[in-house]
Parts: sequence; structure tokens; C-alpha cells
Amino acid sequence: MVREIKETELQELMELYLHLHEKEIPEITQHLRETWKTIMQDENHHIIVNVFDEKIVSSCVCVIIPNLTRNIRPYAFIENVVTHSSYRGKGYATECLNYAKKIAQESNCYKIMLLTGSKDDATLKFYNNAGYNCTDKTAFIQWID
Repeated sequence: MVREIKETELQELMELYLHLHEKEIPEITQHLRETWKTIMQDENHHIIVNVFDEKIVSSCVCVIIPNLTRNIRPYAFIENVVTHSSYRGKGYATECLNYAKKIAQESNCYKIMLLTGSKDDATLKFYNNAGYNCTDKTAFIQWID
């Protein structure tokens, strides 16, 4: 079942992120709790989860960004697409991305942007099959320490 995350599911999401790029679950500090509260209260910040057997097995983040161009239409940004390694290849992430697309459409977005750090051909093919292309725009990243 695909839906938005519940406020009580932070720990389970952090455990899922171990299958993304995190090496350990961070300590639940005041800063982490405040960040979680900010995310949960932001109507433009959507953490989408796919639940199977009462376990979060896949997730993505979709942020709707207000915009002054394109007839004052917002755009959506997708990040942190992840599926638990034991549940990959079953369509769970695709369902999350489709849910994000629905949110973007309902928000009158004119586009959805997605970034991935993966160079894996299977991952890139997955995003291409989900309707994303890597030819329309060029992304540049500047990491900040």
C-alpha cells in the first residue's frame, strides 16, 4: 500500500535508509526531532512510503517547489528513492514514484525533477522506464562540507 508516511514511522524510515547510502542510523537528537517535525508540518514536503506486510519496504521524497516562471506553476523534486534490498524488482519504488507524480499533478506542477547518484545501468533504466529522461536538463552538484 502506497501512502504518505506517518509521524510515528521515523525509526522505520531511518532503517530503510540503510539500503540507500547511510551507514548507520543517526542518534535521535533534538536536531533530528526538530528536522522531522519541520518536514511533517511542511505541506510541500511529502515522504511517500510503500508498505508490505506492515513494513515500509520502499520510499521516496517529493518536494513541491513554488515557482515564479511557467505561468507561476510549481515543480516537483524527487530524492531519496530507496527500496529495501530484499524487496527490489517487485514494483514498490515504481508505485512510490507514481504516487509522487499524482501529488505533482494535483499541485499543478509543470515538471518533476529527479536526481540519482547511481551510475548503475539497471537503476538508470528503471528511472527511464518510469518516465524520466536524462537528456532534457543537465544537473550540476556542489557539495557543501
